[in-house]
Formats: sequence, C-alpha cells, structure tokens
Amino acid sequence: MEFLAMTLFALAVAGADQLTKLLVINHIGIGETVPVLPGLFHFTQVHNVGAAFSILQGMRWLFVALFAVLTAALLWEYFKKRLPFTTFERWCIAAVYGGGLGNIIDRIFRGYVVDMIAVEFIDFPVFNLADSFITCGCVLLLISLAFFNRRFWKETPNASDG
Repeated sequence: MEFLAMTLFALAVAGADQLTKLLVINHIGIGETVPVLPGLFHFTQVHNVGAAFSILQGMRWLFVALFAVLTAALLWEYFKKRLPFTTFERWCIAAVYGGGLGNIIDRIFRGYVVDMIAVEFIDFPVFNLADSFITCGCVLLLISLAFFNRRFWKETPNASDG
C-alpha cells in the first residue's frame, strides 16, 4: 500500500509539473515576463537543454539514462534490499522522483525542460515546479537523515568482529 501511495504521489507531482508547463507554453511567449508578486517573482518561459544552472547542455540521453538507473535502483531498494528509511523520508524520495519524472518527460518529448519561475529578490536561474519538488525533497531528506534517523547511520556489525 505504501508503494502505491508514494507512486501515485510521484505521478501527481509530475502531472502538476506538466500542467504548469502547458499553461506557460500556451499563455506566455518565450522570454515574455508576467508579474505574479512584484519584487518577489514573475513567470517567464525559458527552455533549458541542460541540467541545473544549464550544466551539461545537450546531454539529453545522459539524463534519460541516469533517470532509468535511478528508477531501477529505487525499485531494487524497495523490493529487494530495503534500507531503514522512515516513512517521511520515503515521501521525500517520492517528491524527488516525481520532480525528476516531470523534467524527464520534457527532455524526452520536447528535447528541453520548460522553466518559468523567476525570482526577483536574488540572482537565481529560472526554475519550474519539478525543480522545487526535487530541491525541497532533497533538503528535507538530508535534514531527516542527518538529525532524526539514527537507525539509518548505524553500522551493521561485521561477522569478523566476533
């Protein structure tokens, strides 16, 4: 049941990401700015052929291959060798995965990722909803692992330690 719920959550994240991208594609021209909260952020349509901060531009199939490896690793971990993640941490992983799925859909079907959220109060690259889920999921997962899940870091006794 847990796997199904988290899978549906990841699919909902990817679906919400794709919906926001379709709205932007259909209502905002490339490079056009639409104020949302002046001084905080606006929408602008940008096409990113790389990863975060436009690194690895044009490496679309590398991203697809890495996502396939991530998918296989997550399935292996969940069904064959479960690590001591808490339920909260598994939801964080589902958020990261859903965001990655949203961006990989863009890479496969568009050849680029559609970004649209531009913050105005700091100099930061334009990003999208999927990026937000990836970032928030990673940060929350790392905080949980670092401060709340001691069981994850507990060393397993070595058979030769007697």
